[in-house]
Amino acid sequence: MDRRDHPGADPADEGSAAAAGSGQLVPRGEEQLPEQVAELAGELTEERSESRRRRLAKAVPRLTGRGGRIAGRGGLAAWTGLQAGGRWLTTQALAMAPKVPIRNLDTLRAQYPGLTPEELADALIDGSARAAAGVGAAVGAAMVLPVVPAAPVEVGVETLALVAIELKLTAELHEVYGMRASGSATDRMMSYLDAWAHRRGVGLAPGGLVLALGSPLRRQLERRLIARAGRSATSLGPLLTGAAIGALLNRRETRKLGNEIRDDLRRRSPDAARWPG
Repeated sequence: MDRRDHPGADPADEGSAAAAGSGQLVPRGEEQLPEQVAELAGELTEERSESRRRRLAKAVPRLTGRGGRIAGRGGLAAWTGLQAGGRWLTTQALAMAPKVPIRNLDTLRAQYPGLTPEELADALIDGSARAAAGVGAAVGAAMVLPVVPAAPVEVGVETLALVAIELKLTAELHEVYGMRASGSATDRMMSYLDAWAHRRGVGLAPGGLVLALGSPLRRQLERRLIARAGRSATSLGPLLTGAAIGALLNRRETRKLGNEIRDDLRRRSPDAARWPG
């Protein structure tokens, strides 16, 4: 059995998850965007076949509403300026975080038998970097098609997909180094989102996180999301240069983030060095 922390899972949504995995996305409205992105990012990160990963990544641009109405008019209206775009991204990221599927330590050890913590961390970072590169390539390539959605929405959905990939990586690195955040599954994901925003291991108990409008954490999260969206925007180049640049920038950024969080966890981990290969 594949044991995971996935508080957002619902048997009624299994058809939608399968549709996302096959690239046949079912338009369900913008309110379903966080769930769709979380499911797709989970599949992308765990897929080991490069060809299959590329096919999955092509589903990301479709979430903008080019072929359906997932982001749709509401998403376009939200991106009327940098500040409004940051608020929209923050709201979507907070809704998405509890839905990202996280593998616990037992599952990771079963899927990667015989690896030391360092080797397993390397494998997770590499898989996430490849997934992020696939998203960048898919979104960059989509911008050369005859029917192109408004670039802000394209950037917003790509950013959410990248955050989901990196949030999953952040949580699973905590599992590897024996430093799972405390609290409920939802509390843990909020702690991991804080860790992602600060590019370090979890440092606060769930009760210490304040996500209200105007709170320091929410402002930091919004700043990080805007910066991530800015890097995504630079990849929307002409012809297929956007695909190449997007893949390169995303791979590099996700790998850098993973290494920074891993280094912090390695320094503080109470038992990773004692985990046998």
